[in-house]
Amino acid sequence: MERLWRPWRIAYVRDIESIRDEGCIFCTKPASGDDRASLILYRGDTAFIIMNLYPYNNGHVMVSPFRHVAGLEELEEKERVELMDLVVLAVRAIGKEMNPQGFNLGMNLGKVAGAGFDEHLHMHIVPRWQGDANFMPIVGKAKVMPESLEDNYERLRLSIASLLQENRQ
Repeated sequence: MERLWRPWRIAYVRDIESIRDEGCIFCTKPASGDDRASLILYRGDTAFIIMNLYPYNNGHVMVSPFRHVAGLEELEEKERVELMDLVVLAVRAIGKEMNPQGFNLGMNLGKVAGAGFDEHLHMHIVPRWQGDANFMPIVGKAKVMPESLEDNYERLRLSIASLLQENRQ
């Protein structure tokens, strides 16, 4: 069996229980009212785009409904449609701003599927580049993140705003 080592994720592993103790991040972050501090890039009517605090790559975002639901079958039609519309918007914004060569999109439905917050569904969007899983995590025990979360947040926020403005015209 091949093993995939991701030592940079230890901060998440160590912090996840204290993060969970604060409540569901997909409920508490939007309720805080401070989108920048919460890393919320965009709010729709029923769903929102939020950056991952512990990203696999720069540009790793998640799209989630505001409503606290665990299963796809629990989503109302308007929520399902907006969720996918925001996935498309996020992919377009990341593509425009960061020029990735590909994307990983996925949902972990249920704890055994790997969901850190299994009670509130969310879609992960991870931009990928050739060589982004290089030798550094293995040899150096470190993941190189070339841009701060704050700078990445601002670039993606502006990219989303620009795309929305283009759509209005």
